[in-house]
Formats: sequence, C-alpha cells, structure tokens
Amino acid sequence: MMTRLHESRAVTGVRRFTRAESWVHRSLTAIMGVCAFTAACLYFPPLAEIVGRRRLVVTVHEWSGIALPVPILAGLVSRAFRADAGRLGRFFPHDWRWLRAAARTRRREPALAGKFNAGQKLYAAFTVGAVLVMIGTGLIMWFPRLSPLFWRTGATFVHDWLALAVGLVIAGHVWFAAKDPEARRGLRTGYVPRWWAREEHPLWQAEPPEPEKEPSEP
Repeated sequence: MMTRLHESRAVTGVRRFTRAESWVHRSLTAIMGVCAFTAACLYFPPLAEIVGRRRLVVTVHEWSGIALPVPILAGLVSRAFRADAGRLGRFFPHDWRWLRAAARTRRREPALAGKFNAGQKLYAAFTVGAVLVMIGTGLIMWFPRLSPLFWRTGATFVHDWLALAVGLVIAGHVWFAAKDPEARRGLRTGYVPRWWAREEHPLWQAEPPEPEKEPSEP
C-alpha cells in the first residue's frame, strides 16, 4: 500500500525532500520545542509554578540544548541533505533580487525563488548561527567555575536576548508555514504538486541537480 502511494506521488508530484531530510526537520523541531518550552518554564513564573520541579526542567533544558546539532550532524550522511545544505548556504543572483524586491514591496517574489527562496536561506543561516551561540553561552552558564564573572555576565545577557529573538523568528517561520499547506505537505510526504513548484519555485530546475540515488537513510 505504501509503495503504491509512493509511486503515485512520484508520478503526480515533484520530489522535494527525502526521508532523511524530513527526519532531520522533525527531529530538530521536536528538540527545539522541548528547549523552548523548558526555557519558558524557567523565565515565566506562572508557567514555572504550574510545572514545578525546576531542577529537572533545568536539566532537560541543558541537555536538549546540547542535542540541537545532533539531527543536523546525522543528516550529513544523506547526499540529498548535503546538497540542500549547500543550496541553503549559497546565495545566487536571483536571491539578491528576491531580497531587494521583498525590501521594496514587503512581499515575497516567487518568480525569483529556486528550491529555497532567499528568506528561507536567511532563516536557516540565522538558526544555525543562533544554535551555535546559544550552545556556547549555555555552556558558560552551565559550568560557571570555568570562566570569569565578566564572561558569565555577558553569556547570560546574550543567551537571554538571543533566546527571545529566536522565539520571534520561529514564530514568523510557523506563521509563513501555516499559510502554505503545500509546503507543509512537502515536508510530510516528500512531494509537492508540480503546479506549486512552477509557481512558488520556478528557478528550482535551474539550480544544481540533486543526486538521483540515496544511501540508506534513517
């Protein structure tokens, strides 16, 4: 049954993500959700009172933060994931035009989007950078005796305010995703309709091709 469904989607749609890429996204989302929820429990007294067990919450928050890079590192086993990571990390000429158009009109310009538009690339870059900074500052806070007071004070300031920025950016990401059911379906099933690919990411085919075969994936 699943094989027939997979074949049907392959005929009627365009393969956007492999199972490995979907797994990375789901795993990262789950860990980020735990990290954000435990952070909220630590910073908002009403929520902290409802949850209680502060020491356990702190421990879960620390380890979930350390675990954030794990799905990304595991996903590097997949050639398709590495190819898409390369796309996300590289700006093409049409991406700069997309940004200029967005700054001028405050709207997305689908005609200037490859597999990922410039907004998605900026979001990915911000997320990766923020995760690394949050882990670094979190480790300084986790082991206070290993660093001077000045470092600990600065780490706490950066960690707290960057956490707020991350929360706002994630909220924006969820808001955009909620407005695009086909994009969400692409993450769930790996396939998107051909009409959606033509309308929302018309320059996709002009970008470097994906590998045809995948190694064994999670």
